[in-house]
Amino acid sequence: MLRFIRYLLFPFALLYLAIVYVRNKLYDKRILKSVQFDVPMIGVGNLSVGGTGKTPMVEYLIRLLQDEYEVAMLSRGYRRRTKGFLIAQPDSTAADIGDEPMQLHHKFDKLTVSVGADRVMSTIGLMGIRPETEVILLDDAFQHRAIRPHLQIVLTPCYQLFVDDWYLPTGDLRDLKSSYRRADVLVVTKCATDLPNPEKVSIVERLKPLPHQKVFFSHIQYGLPYDFLNPTETVSLSADMSVLLVCGIANSKSLVEYLKNLGITWQRIPFADHHYFKEKELERVATTFEKMTASNKIILTTEKDSMRLLLHEDFLRQKGLPIYCLPIEMGIQENGADFDRLVKAKILEVKNNDD
Repeated sequence: MLRFIRYLLFPFALLYLAIVYVRNKLYDKRILKSVQFDVPMIGVGNLSVGGTGKTPMVEYLIRLLQDEYEVAMLSRGYRRRTKGFLIAQPDSTAADIGDEPMQLHHKFDKLTVSVGADRVMSTIGLMGIRPETEVILLDDAFQHRAIRPHLQIVLTPCYQLFVDDWYLPTGDLRDLKSSYRRADVLVVTKCATDLPNPEKVSIVERLKPLPHQKVFFSHIQYGLPYDFLNPTETVSLSADMSVLLVCGIANSKSLVEYLKNLGITWQRIPFADHHYFKEKELERVATTFEKMTASNKIILTTEKDSMRLLLHEDFLRQKGLPIYCLPIEMGIQENGADFDRLVKAKILEVKNNDD
């Protein structure tokens, strides 16, 4: 039914396409201006809405760079309940800076996490407050052309390549398919770990990378679930377990397939992406969990969702629900070392040019 409705909205997709085309042309013709800062900047983005693995990629880059550089991350802070430019503080919450920035703030002590809709002014503010910053990661910034990062990484999921998609609201594309040409690196995300080489070759042929563009394939690596109120307490997922999946993410396909492959019995209470939970909804979660007859059962959520669940920490502690976060990381397949070298070489190039 939803797909049928999206097809009916095709005329609006054509209008959206026209608007995006004109906007991009204004930047291409330099009628709308863009700037490039001296500090090395790496942009992570996509051509579609949500679910391509931007946060795992940002985490990958943080782990790659944090021991060598003072790293900062700048995000819009989608659906936060504040305005303007902010740098995350020890008492910040998902409501202050957004769930994904909060996730990174929660996991990486050395990382400077900042949010601001105006990327140019936010960068100026960030460098004014944290002048020691050596690398800035721009999260979800491919469409924000007012800034030109020194390295543009564009993600596209293996099961829905941007070349096979269509424009909003009929499809999920929010930018021109041809915009991929502005990228330096294309990463095909959420691939099977055993993706055959002939299929990889076929995907590269369909993406049609330009001579300067590198294509990498990545997969999701799931970690050991941990109690989000007591992170030292972990649990192993097994086939004799029953799981209540509580999450509001753009695309849960990979997560559901992971549970199925483990042979786990599961049911789901779905929420919209970036949804702020209400206590009456958490009451429903508790009631649903109590009705599950399995003796070995847990509630499973994502790290992003847990940042919004923490806004109800007192309530959830009172309920005593066994809510566990399933951590994920991105793994680069086969030539991960080449990807790492490419990123670090670009940073050194910018720094040397600045000197």
